Amino acid sequence: MTPGHLPVAGRDAVRRAAAGLVRADARSFALVLALNALAALAGLAGPWLLGRIIDGVRAGTGAAAVDRMALAILLCALAQLLLARWARYAGHRFGERALARVRERFVDRALALPASVVERAGTGDLTTRGTADVTAVGTTLRDAGPDLLVNAVQALFLTAAVFVLDPLLGVVGVLALLPVRGALRWYLRRARAAYLAEGAATSDVAEVLAATVSGARTVEAFGLAGRRIAASREALEASRGTRFHTLYLRSVFFPVVEFCYVLPVAGVLLAGGVLHARGAASVGTVVACAVYFQRLAGPLDEVLVHVEQLQAGGASFARVEGLAAAPRAAVDDALVPVGDRIDVVGARYAYDRGGEVLRGVDLTVRPGERLAVVGPSGAGKTTLSRLLAGVDAPTAGSVTVGGVPVVALGPEQLRRQVVLVTQEHHVFLGTVRDNLLIAEPAATDERLWEALEAVGAADRVRALPDGLGTELGGPGRRVDGAEAQCLALARVVLADPHTVILDEATALLDPTTARHTERALAAVLRGRTVIAVAHRLHTAHDADRVAVMEDGRITELGGHDRLVAAGGAYAALWASWHGDAPSDSSGRRNLG
Repeated sequence: MTPGHLPVAGRDAVRRAAAGLVRADARSFALVLALNALAALAGLAGPWLLGRIIDGVRAGTGAAAVDRMALAILLCALAQLLLARWARYAGHRFGERALARVRERFVDRALALPASVVERAGTGDLTTRGTADVTAVGTTLRDAGPDLLVNAVQALFLTAAVFVLDPLLGVVGVLALLPVRGALRWYLRRARAAYLAEGAATSDVAEVLAATVSGARTVEAFGLAGRRIAASREALEASRGTRFHTLYLRSVFFPVVEFCYVLPVAGVLLAGGVLHARGAASVGTVVACAVYFQRLAGPLDEVLVHVEQLQAGGASFARVEGLAAAPRAAVDDALVPVGDRIDVVGARYAYDRGGEVLRGVDLTVRPGERLAVVGPSGAGKTTLSRLLAGVDAPTAGSVTVGGVPVVALGPEQLRRQVVLVTQEHHVFLGTVRDNLLIAEPAATDERLWEALEAVGAADRVRALPDGLGTELGGPGRRVDGAEAQCLALARVVLADPHTVILDEATALLDPTTARHTERALAAVLRGRTVIAVAHRLHTAHDADRVAVMEDGRITELGGHDRLVAAGGAYAALWASWHGDAPSDSSGRRNLG
């Protein structure tokens, strides 16, 4: 996997995936092939009958016979038109069904990706694959694929027809097409890598824009607009360079091919003239062969155009299928935790492009305990919470719940065991009800209202135009940070886990609402295990135990009073919080 990007499927994996799409709808694909073959056969009659007419007129055939052959040409052309239209219709239906399978498989794979993988790769890469790349695959399956099949069959049948009429003229025409083969090989050797680079550059642009938009307030607060504009321009320039490269490949390939189309017709006419002069071929045969090769230019041109589209679509398909190769945790649904105790033994963790964040953490969290994790910024508090919640796996050591590695639990099991609530929440397009049912699909409206009541959000939802049925996000009602946080906390209540990890989950709420929500959560979470990453020490004061983290290690562990009396790091933090540290809008001191 390239640093900063999700994996890209290899050629063999792409071929297997494409073959799987064909096998999944084999009858429709066979129908498309049969209709294309019949349409191509109907198209062969015209030039052959034209040659018969020419030879017949030279031999003195009557007008009635010529009229009958002309009518046959017309009927065959009509049959070809109808069969080709039917073939395209069947091909497009096959393509749409195949695209639906690709989209469903992409969504399943994307949802199965560990959050850590998505974060390391960047949401821009995943978003580009799910939008631009899936759209390119759809265009290939729905349009380019069927058209390529139609024209490829026609080109094959037209070439075969020339060999049936006169093998020597067929050899001359095929030899004249060899420059096309050389140009095609030159193009194909370069196209896949060029289109993959173009897709990766597009992902980088999306990632830079997404990061700038999501961090707009930070950019404004720290005066980083110039840097972000420079980064955007750099990404756009790189993307422009990759697009110019693919444009260069097309601008060389297609003019050469267009010139080469004339060569077979010219070669057949010259060779045919020589053969006719020697009595080895009739005028009608030479004309029919020339017309076949002249007609070959149309489907061959379409084939080559769609080959170019296939390179772009194939590169996009490789990026879409690449999700299958993304790292995943070894989930074992057969593992069942015994008890609710959480054990961290020798846990270490290092990010891909950074130093070690956790350096041998040992911790046991007893069932029903309220544990506060405190420490200065960068001490590893949030990283530890992610390991406890199974978002990341430790690079060394273990994190278990009920004796089972947390990362080995499937999504359903994990949701019943441990839930992480952070300051960052997402509101999905849909109703309030849809957003809550994510946590418990079988929940009734009564349970939804109870969950909202528990976090102090029921009155807000009742005030909405349609209550639980109110559309959120998009063209519906916009949701602010506080409302999104309330929805997230309500999901926790519905999920009903035995352990809840709170990473400043109420930080975005106003002081009054925050205090109300914290009181509501205290009632809801009574009897459960609660691990609170505390930036405000009032949380630590109320906890059963406090874990103090410094430089990726737990340096102190115990109750609030004992740690204050010990006069160590926690006592210094407590004194600072009550002394010179700046307070936030709620009047509470902040550790940073």
